[in-house]
Amino acid sequence: MTDIVFPSWPDVAPKLISVAAGRAFADTVIRQGKWVNVHTREVLPDHDIAIVAGRIAYVGPDASYCTGPDTQVVEANGRFMIPGLCDAHMHIESGMLTPAEFARAVIPHGTTSMFTDPHEIANVLGLDGVKYMHDEALMQPVNIFTQMPSCAPSAPGLETTGYEISPEDVAEAMSWPGIVGLGEMMNFPGVANADPKMLAEIAATQRAGKTVGGHYASPDLGPNFAAYVAGGPADDHEGTCEADAIARVRQGMRSMMRLGSAWYDIESQITAVTEKGLDPRSFILCTDDCHSGTLVNDGHMNRVVRHAIACGCDPIVALQMATINTATHFGLERDIGSITPGRRADIILTSDLTELPIETVIARGRIVAESGSIKVDCPHYDWPDSARGTIHLGHELGAKDFEITAPEGANGVTVNVIGMVENQAPTKALMADLPVLDGLVEGEGDTMQIALVERHRATGGVTNAFVSGFGYQGKMAMASSVAHDSHHMIVVGTDREQMAMAANRLAEVGGGVTLFRDGEELALIELPIAGLMSDKPATEVAAKAQALGEAMQACGCSLNNAYMQHSLLALVVIPELRISDLGLVDVRTFQKIPVIESVT
Repeated sequence: MTDIVFPSWPDVAPKLISVAAGRAFADTVIRQGKWVNVHTREVLPDHDIAIVAGRIAYVGPDASYCTGPDTQVVEANGRFMIPGLCDAHMHIESGMLTPAEFARAVIPHGTTSMFTDPHEIANVLGLDGVKYMHDEALMQPVNIFTQMPSCAPSAPGLETTGYEISPEDVAEAMSWPGIVGLGEMMNFPGVANADPKMLAEIAATQRAGKTVGGHYASPDLGPNFAAYVAGGPADDHEGTCEADAIARVRQGMRSMMRLGSAWYDIESQITAVTEKGLDPRSFILCTDDCHSGTLVNDGHMNRVVRHAIACGCDPIVALQMATINTATHFGLERDIGSITPGRRADIILTSDLTELPIETVIARGRIVAESGSIKVDCPHYDWPDSARGTIHLGHELGAKDFEITAPEGANGVTVNVIGMVENQAPTKALMADLPVLDGLVEGEGDTMQIALVERHRATGGVTNAFVSGFGYQGKMAMASSVAHDSHHMIVVGTDREQMAMAANRLAEVGGGVTLFRDGEELALIELPIAGLMSDKPATEVAAKAQALGEAMQACGCSLNNAYMQHSLLALVVIPELRISDLGLVDVRTFQKIPVIESVT
């Protein structure tokens, strides 16, 4: 592996000073643009930027005095010069891409800094998986900072992961060069109850002088929330309403408002700034989860900033939320997040601050993309064989593995049902009356079966329950080895035979997502790395993701990006109901509950 070693400000201070003083020539000068200053919220016309050794040496009205015969001159032609965009909280694995291919996909959209939490791969491969992601991240031509995952499992006692992360793992990772903090602390009941393991992870992070990421997925803003904040998490991205955002910033946290492929939580929270008039410095924009189709067809952080503006946010305030606010939160304000001396030369040229076309992207002083086309290489890590072949079912599955047996003599039952909510991560705890045929509970209407298939230790275990909201019709099933956060296998279907076919197919290809109807495979996305990621280009993965979406629609599902909801149905730290390898979980009480509530 060859890391891109990027020099620090003190490493190159003599060069920066020489160029700024006119004693040496800049490597690159961006000439005559509108300087968007996110420190002062100003737009200053007719400014130049001088760059040397990948960092900014000078910003002012005229850089001709440090422009030499070999200086590369980039003509801004009056366009806006804005800082490269920062994604404050995200999971690369959700794009189904490796860090290299994710970088290749988002660089043309103007993302030059990412703060990533690889807890998906941590659940499958443990600390080794985190290191693989971290090492490939350091090889990229943009800034990918890694947060050490905190919660594998996310809810101890309610799920079983492939590996567990320990406080010792966290302490070790804090010494790695690309680690910027602790990933989202999802075990919020553990923190509120002063669990020693969770507090040890937080302490190791704080003592290293790094940032503790938060995840408080509860509407309870009383003592439990107060206890969580007192435990040390510094931000939260799980808010879904204005009151959530306000409560967090009032307590000294940063409110991270997200727009992912299926999480639309900005419009309902940004009113804290646009209508209530709160200081925007404590508000940050992020994506959390974006799949490859969104990245290829819609954008990344540029899409998020545009959306915030469309929701009524001042364009420069929205830019602050995607640049300097993020940098300040992670203690990197002196390194990234603004176009000012000493900072990394991460700069976008755009002709419109509202529509935000990404016309030229400069990262670390190099032109990395122009007009939507990438201009640099994104090196790949040599992933070992141990990162592949991670689907272990124990035996070939059949329809019998997906049966739900009714109490003896029952003709009908009342069951607990996981209810989908479009464009949001939370689910609803619902109930439904279902028929019993030949001793088996059968789905009816929009209530169909969901199964979690154990895939880490070859136990052969299958947990069966019910879900509603997908709208599937006919005999079909969809299976995914992306199943946040324990990443077993989630299968949703209307027919047990199809469910078995889909699960067995993923074991055959080493992981991914597949959809079967009437015995025929309509779509397949192969994800051979940990059952989570492809090492193919984003365009190829996006094309397969689009085919999957079309197959879901052909089976009756009209929800926006419903695959993302499918992949989160095992996330036992977001209310209200989830499924795990240990049973059906009520996340409001963090207790397992029965699938069959009563006999009707």
